[in-house]
Amino acid sequence: MNAVEVKNLTKIYELYKKPIDRLKESISITRKNYHRDFYALNDINFNVKKGESFGIIGINGSGKSTLLKIITGVLSKTKGEVEVYGKVAALLELGAGFNMDYTGIENIYMNGTMMGFTKNEMDEKLDKIIDFADIGDFIYRPVKEYSSGMFVRLAFALSIAVDPDILIVDEALSVGDVFFQTKCYKRMDELKEKGTTIIMVTHDLGAVIKYCDRTMVLHNGNQIAVGAPHEMVDLYKKILAGQEPTVADKIEPSTESPQIVGASIASPQAVGANTESPQDVGANTVSPLKNNMTINPNADIYGDMKAEFIDFGVVDEKGNPATIIVKGENFTIKEKIRMNDTIYNPIFTWTIKDKRGVELTGTNTMLEKIDTGVGEKGRVYDVSFTQKMRLQGGEYLLSMSCTSFEGEDLKVHHRMYDVISLTVLINENKVGIFDSESKVTIK
Repeated sequence: MNAVEVKNLTKIYELYKKPIDRLKESISITRKNYHRDFYALNDINFNVKKGESFGIIGINGSGKSTLLKIITGVLSKTKGEVEVYGKVAALLELGAGFNMDYTGIENIYMNGTMMGFTKNEMDEKLDKIIDFADIGDFIYRPVKEYSSGMFVRLAFALSIAVDPDILIVDEALSVGDVFFQTKCYKRMDELKEKGTTIIMVTHDLGAVIKYCDRTMVLHNGNQIAVGAPHEMVDLYKKILAGQEPTVADKIEPSTESPQIVGASIASPQAVGANTESPQDVGANTVSPLKNNMTINPNADIYGDMKAEFIDFGVVDEKGNPATIIVKGENFTIKEKIRMNDTIYNPIFTWTIKDKRGVELTGTNTMLEKIDTGVGEKGRVYDVSFTQKMRLQGGEYLLSMSCTSFEGEDLKVHHRMYDVISLTVLINENKVGIFDSESKVTIK
């Protein structure tokens, strides 16, 4: 059963070059248009199931907040259908639904009334809300005197205290400190266990992967894809890197696997096939290192190919190719990249993710303050990253890329997401995802 159903939703704003044009249009006998249509949302279709955590991501201006406002009824739609089944609590932009001249207490009761609760019901919830907000005596002060942190504390405390059927959160949690954010996410976990439907907009991609069951990517008001969170995060990163996808004619909301339309994907030969000449991987070598790796046939690979990985892989501390690493031992990630065009200060990277797509560790030459110089066309870089394996036993995925900056713009030349499968073996496991190598002393 669905908690939210959105069908063919479109929101159009009429933009006028000059204020007088609005008047001209309203009195025009010939019905001449003086405006142009701006599609804040264009034919959006998706469902959110009851009890599901649904994420919405996209760059600024993609239509995320507009979508949430229409779902909550704050904003009217131009056309389409939106059906919401259940009581909604929404934590939108700071200030929404609050009277700045009222005290915190007065705003609690006012918002409770707007949600459909009686005064007696809000009396029962008041202590819980005050305790969660934890803003002290400011609860008796006008909210116009609050800091942004106090404001979001009170707003979130009010939203979650009413045990809504649907909780909608738009970026607001990024305002609080780390302790408050932890408390909020813990409370969201509790609500989810109770069957509360959660729709969240955030730029915290780690939170999207950890808390969401499915995620949608919006771009320039268009619905690009709906699917598994970690795959949608990778698609979002493509958009950030300038790999703009083509809009889907239709995205089927019920499909669990991602539907990505128009993404720029390099040929699999760039990963799995030995297409380069022997000189590319060094004279008298037996075979490219990548031929000894467990390559993901569904690796997400793209870029402008001004630089290209011609070999890559992992070796153990003895220098042997390795897809199995023993925890506690050193290992080296090797990358061989050919410059197909001149690139200034190329950046070489690696990242290890878990099966859910959460980035666990990684680095790059820029973070390590390595001057890579000018990558002239035809130059081949041999890059090695050596470190100790501290992850717990399990299966992981290794990603690599070559990027650079042109001014303030990040350019992706060759990016390979989840290209190699790595297995970590252990003698003993600890709590969590990595071993802190704790030394215990008891006296």
